[in-house]
Amino acid sequence: MVVEHDVPASGSATPAQLFPVLECLLFVASEPVTPQQVAAALHLEEETAATALEQFRLHYVNGGGLQVVRVAGGYQLRTRPEFAGAVSAFLRPAAQKLSRQALETLAIVAYEQPITQPEIDALRGVTSDGVLKTLAERELIREAGRKDAPGRPILYCTTDHFLKHFGLSDLSELPSLEDTLGAAIPDKRDLPI
Repeated sequence: MVVEHDVPASGSATPAQLFPVLECLLFVASEPVTPQQVAAALHLEEETAATALEQFRLHYVNGGGLQVVRVAGGYQLRTRPEFAGAVSAFLRPAAQKLSRQALETLAIVAYEQPITQPEIDALRGVTSDGVLKTLAERELIREAGRKDAPGRPILYCTTDHFLKHFGLSDLSELPSLEDTLGAAIPDKRDLPI
C-alpha cells in the first residue's frame, strides 16, 4: 500500500516541513538542484525554497553517511568523503583519469579563462588541440565565443560539469596560483594570440 504525502501549502510550510520532499528531490536528481527548480516543482517562493535548501544542507552537517553540498549553483546529495574508499570498492568504477597534459591544460583554462588555444599552447610550450578536444568531450570545458583578434580564435572556459567534478561551488573556490605554485605566473595578456 502506497501512502501519499502532500507538500504543505507554500504559505504555511516551514523549511523543516519541506525536508522530506527536498531529500526525495535531491536523491533522484542527477544534477545539482537549484532553488528555482524547487520553487517551480513545489509551488513555493524562490526565497522560501532557497532558505529550505540551505537549512536542509545544515541539517545534514552532523553524522550519517550522506551530506548535502552546494555545488555548481545548486545543492546535491552526496556521500561523505570519509567513506569514499568503501563506496569506490563497492561501485568499482572504471578509471577515467585525466592525463597529466589534460590536467595541465584544464588548470590553465580554469585560471586564465576565457583563453584561446594559441595562448594555452604558448603557456604549455606544445600544441593542445587534442587535449582541448578530450576536455570538451568530457564536458569540462566549452567554447565561450571568439576573441576579437586576427583569425578570431575560439575562447575556452570551464563548465558547470567542471565545478561539479571538482566539488566547487564557483571559480572563486579555486586556490590562488601564487599560493599553489609559489612562483610568478605569466600574464596571458603578454602572450601571442
